[in-house]
Amino acid sequence: MPRAISKIAPDWWDYMTLDQEILDDAAKLTPEDMLGLSREGFKVVFYDTLEDFYCAEALEYIDAWRQSTPDNPVGICGPIGPTEQLPLVARIVNAMDINLADSHFWGMDEWIIDGRVVPEDHPLSFARADRELCFNRIRPELAMPKANEHYPDADPSEFIASWQAVRCAVMQGGQGDVKHWAFNDPVKREGIYKDQPPTPEQYLQLSTRIVDLHPMTIMQNARTSGGGKIDIVPSRAVTVGPVQTWKAEKVSIWHAGAHDNPFGQRLTTLMIGKKIPDSAAPMSLLALHPNVQFNFYRGGIGTCAVEMH
Repeated sequence: MPRAISKIAPDWWDYMTLDQEILDDAAKLTPEDMLGLSREGFKVVFYDTLEDFYCAEALEYIDAWRQSTPDNPVGICGPIGPTEQLPLVARIVNAMDINLADSHFWGMDEWIIDGRVVPEDHPLSFARADRELCFNRIRPELAMPKANEHYPDADPSEFIASWQAVRCAVMQGGQGDVKHWAFNDPVKREGIYKDQPPTPEQYLQLSTRIVDLHPMTIMQNARTSGGGKIDIVPSRAVTVGPVQTWKAEKVSIWHAGAHDNPFGQRLTTLMIGKKIPDSAAPMSLLALHPNVQFNFYRGGIGTCAVEMH
């Protein structure tokens, strides 16, 4: 049976091409139902305050970096959305005198314009945000060596190689409107994927790469980071791939309610909890990862009830 056509981007695969029953079941989930979808390999956690939420997110950095030694370097792969945890990370490192000489960090992604990553003076530069919000705030005697900060480039070979010798304790992320982690967006309906999206097995073979961004992703980044100015948001990016994601011992996704909406938060929770991986909703592929945690701010879960505004 042919799959549905997306209402927003007919030339793309996205979650609107999923079976209607999945969409309807997701919309019905209560917060208690979402908690009940925890299983071995997938844990759902609620936080009652934003302070607790972002503090817990920051502490994942600390827990990872405190494991690192010269003989067993450890790192964390971190997002730009959300960012509220980053200044907290620096504050905790400084307060606890944590020396980051042996610790590592991977940035998840970066914008691409004219075949190159944007420079750090670009207003939306992810590398600049990481440094201004976190690394530049850490006392020099505790700071992570620049060589231990890894950011993807248009040629991602060096970034990919950096995952071979360093253990990634956790990969953090948020969830976008199009149900991605990092910029692992669904693919266009073209070529071999004209009639069906990639199978989970095909999608999970993707490594760090340059991607075309789904229109929803461009619109979301304009909304959350650019005051709605779509013209400043690039349409391509380089992003950490599933291959690197599966090198992370844990994948930790943080839902504050500021990025994806009540329905989207429910949809991927259902698909991961019930093990329904589908590349049209890329986040659902984490159903196949052995250690995933979804973290929710209770006040941001909302409902899928109709409210006219």
